[in-house]
Amino acid sequence: MNNIKVANNSFPKTIDVLNSSPVYDAKIKEEKINLIKELLLEKDAKIIAHYYTHEDIQEVAELTGGNVSDSLEMAKFGANQSSKVLIVAGVRFMGETAKILNPEKKILMPTLEAECSLDINCHAPDLLKFCEKYPDRKLVVYANTSAEVKAMADWVVTSSIAVRLIEYLKEKNIKIIWAPDKHLGNYINQKTKADMKIWNASCIVHEEFKANLLVKLIKENKDAAVLVHPESNLDIIKLADIVGSTSQLIDACRKLPNKKIIVATDNRIFYKMRQAAPNKILIEAPTGGEGAACISCAHCPWMAMNNLDNLIDTLINEKNEIIINEDIRKKAYISTNRMIDFAKNL
Repeated sequence: MNNIKVANNSFPKTIDVLNSSPVYDAKIKEEKINLIKELLLEKDAKIIAHYYTHEDIQEVAELTGGNVSDSLEMAKFGANQSSKVLIVAGVRFMGETAKILNPEKKILMPTLEAECSLDINCHAPDLLKFCEKYPDRKLVVYANTSAEVKAMADWVVTSSIAVRLIEYLKEKNIKIIWAPDKHLGNYINQKTKADMKIWNASCIVHEEFKANLLVKLIKENKDAAVLVHPESNLDIIKLADIVGSTSQLIDACRKLPNKKIIVATDNRIFYKMRQAAPNKILIEAPTGGEGAACISCAHCPWMAMNNLDNLIDTLINEKNEIIINEDIRKKAYISTNRMIDFAKNL
């Protein structure tokens, strides 16, 4: 993105991304969605969008027979599609995962500048050095990693199956290296008591939720249920009624009897939560700052880079294609497909 200020660690700030993004009135939005429908038919393409993208992106994906889901379901959907082209609206590792599983398809993204702080802070050469210290351990990596890192791994997991996979490996007396999310790793370790060496990286969205502010919010809304994504700090997780992946949190929002729901994850999940539970009152968990004082303010700056304009540009010009070295892709396929096979048996 051009002209976007950079925050700590060279991360863009969500507010700057949003301020530089297009805003559409109802008529213009309808015209753009109609154009996207035509282009998808022309290109034999489908949209796969993450829950954290803008509601316009999620809406057009649903209207056109695409998919809106979490990382695991995005991977499954892409692998089961006959379309020649997949448009992955999310962040780069999601596009790479689609290419790993679908080498015969053209994988495009609205922007290739949409990264992930977990991916950025877990480069394959650095992780290799870490792994060399523990040669007797299996490497389990979160899906929020590059194709190069997945190629190194024995297993790839998403947050929806991570606890169960680590329990499975623990039962086999397998010692583990976990990368890259330290908070998710600590949560899994607390749940399973597995022997884990944990890489030190975190999600900039979930790390900004603050326990002291959440405690205050809970006191002000004593009848509310608290839903927390496990990429959050353990101090936040301890305050949760439900801890789970994005899909699991949406399901909990629908099933829980509470009228009020406090949500500690990216606020774009509210689009699907409102569909699932239209009568619920959704409340954002507080972050460490307000306005310019926070980096993400409960919305990923890279997810915010996806919009209807760059989606149209990608479709017209077939740009922003995901290309992966074939040797790396084949190795990454083994660990990634192992995740999908494991999930089938749950």
